[in-house]
Amino acid sequence: MTSSYILSFVTFGYGLAGFLYLFCWVFHKPRFAILATLALAAAWLGNTASILLRWVESYQMGMGHAPLSNLFESLVFFAWTIALIGLFLEWRYRDRSLGVFTTPLAFLALAYASLSPGISDRIQPLIPALKSNWLIAHVITCFIGYASFAVAVGVSLMYLIRAGASVSPGSLPDRLPPAGLLDELNHRLVLFGLLFLTVGIITGAVWANQAWGRYWGWDPKETWSLITWFIYAALLHFRLMRGWHGKRIAYLAIAGFMAVLFTYFGVNLLPGLHSYGSMSAG
Repeated sequence: MTSSYILSFVTFGYGLAGFLYLFCWVFHKPRFAILATLALAAAWLGNTASILLRWVESYQMGMGHAPLSNLFESLVFFAWTIALIGLFLEWRYRDRSLGVFTTPLAFLALAYASLSPGISDRIQPLIPALKSNWLIAHVITCFIGYASFAVAVGVSLMYLIRAGASVSPGSLPDRLPPAGLLDELNHRLVLFGLLFLTVGIITGAVWANQAWGRYWGWDPKETWSLITWFIYAALLHFRLMRGWHGKRIAYLAIAGFMAVLFTYFGVNLLPGLHSYGSMSAG
């Protein structure tokens, strides 16, 4: 399929962008940083084109559904969203060092989708439970939340490097954004992600009622989505009510993303309504 062929170049583009960001940070070559941004933007545009083309191809094959229905397609959208958030943050804060720790996440998502032998890139007909107009709303909102949490991990790692080392002028930590900015950015990303995860859980409950006749059934993915929600809600609670900042918040953001990864991948190994293996998306 043409869309899958394009994604091979997109994966290379994200990898190249990540390498250029890292090269500019380590060797302090800010003049070359624009090349990293251009590579990331080009890869994101290719990612966008591949999603739209795969949608068209599904209609040409007589299936006609949004490319969000299986693990491969969700990873493609996950990478797209991470790259979009990364580009926005770079534009908003005028700091290309953010790409050092965020762009590789988009590359890893696509590389895993492309190279894992257990993930099929074929366009497949929807199983009955996925034939719903709630599919798009549920998957998009969940993965915007997941992508925000992923970028928050990158920002948390940057904070730990920036705040955990003696920063001398010109050193690698000194080339990262100020610790205060990273701490505030981490908070904003978690808040943004939690809002979308909340909407994702709600739309998923409505979808579950439509498909299976109940809003909540303590399915493994439902349960771990709720656990993930509580971890990030606790992070915001501790920050706003207890005044937690800095390293404790960074560590909580990293722990929360571990729960995200288990919600995304681990529960597919458990029996349940969401355990479709490579067919699962949300």
